[in-house]
Amino acid sequence: MRITILPERKTVELSGRRLVSNVLRDLGYLPGTAMVIRGDELIPEGEMIEADDEIEIRSVISGGI
Repeated sequence: MRITILPERKTVELSGRRLVSNVLRDLGYLPGTAMVIRGDELIPEGEMIEADDEIEIRSVISGGI
């Protein structure tokens, strides 16, 4: 799978079919700190990403007053 990490625009390639949560863990993200997006769809941590998928990982940013 081809992964684009935003906002850094870093590209990473991983082989095989994997759970979203495993991809995030393998890339060093803590649970709940990133969103995984395929096309226009947000992918939950319990879903599989196929070997030929292209996804984006975006860090979750919170703000307040």
